Amino acid sequence: MAEPDEPDKIWDEYDWERFLQQQDRKTEKYMELLERYIDDPNRDQIIAREMGWNHLLDKDGRDWEANVDSLFDEELEAEAAEGDDDKEDAEDGFEVHPLYQASFALTVWIDQLFEEVKDLQNQPAAVKLSTNVAIASAKLAAALSDDDVDEIGMTIAYLKRALKAIMTAIEGAMQLRRDGAIDAERFGTLNQRLFQIRDGVIQLMGEFRTEWRRRFEAD
Repeated sequence: MAEPDEPDKIWDEYDWERFLQQQDRKTEKYMELLERYIDDPNRDQIIAREMGWNHLLDKDGRDWEANVDSLFDEELEAEAAEGDDDKEDAEDGFEVHPLYQASFALTVWIDQLFEEVKDLQNQPAAVKLSTNVAIASAKLAAALSDDDVDEIGMTIAYLKRALKAIMTAIEGAMQLRRDGAIDAERFGTLNQRLFQIRDGVIQLMGEFRTEWRRRFEAD
C-alpha cells in the first residue's frame, strides 16, 4: 500500500506501523466518543462531527449510510447461505497455522483457569493477562490472513503488535504469581505457553524480514 504521491512504493513494516498507530488513535477516539454519547439520540451525528466525518452529516451522507446498512444486511445473508463454502476456505486460512492455534488455545485455557480459581478474573493482573492474550490472537489472525507478497511489511507490523501483547501478558502472569494468585504448577504451564507463542512470533518475524530483504532489497 502506497501513498497517492508514491504509487510504486512498497510499504515496509515501519510504514505500516505508522499507519496502524494512526488507526489506533482514531479507534480510541471513536470508542471514547461512543461511550460518552451512547445514550444520546443524536449520537451518530455528534460522533461524526467530533471525528471530522463531515461527509456523513449532509443528506448524501445519510443516504450513503442507509445504503451501507442495507448492503451489510445483504452481506450477512449471503455469508449465512455460504457457510459451508467458508468452512472449506478456512482450511487454508490463518486458523490452521500452529501459532494462531496455540494462541487461541491459550485463550480457552485462561477462561478455564478463571473458572477454576475463585475471584481470579477480578484481579487487574488477570485482566491484563487475558486481554492481551486475546489481542495477540487477533493480531496473529490479521498477520496470517494476508498472503499478498507485496504486503509483507503489514504482516511484520501485525506480528510486532502480537509480540507486544504477549510480552504484556507475560508481565500479567508474573504479577499473578508474585501476588500468590496462582500456584506454581499453573504458573509453570501458563508461562511455558506464553513463551512458546512469544518465541514463535519472533521466529516468524525473522522469516518474513528475510523474505522482505530477498524480494525488495536484493539490488
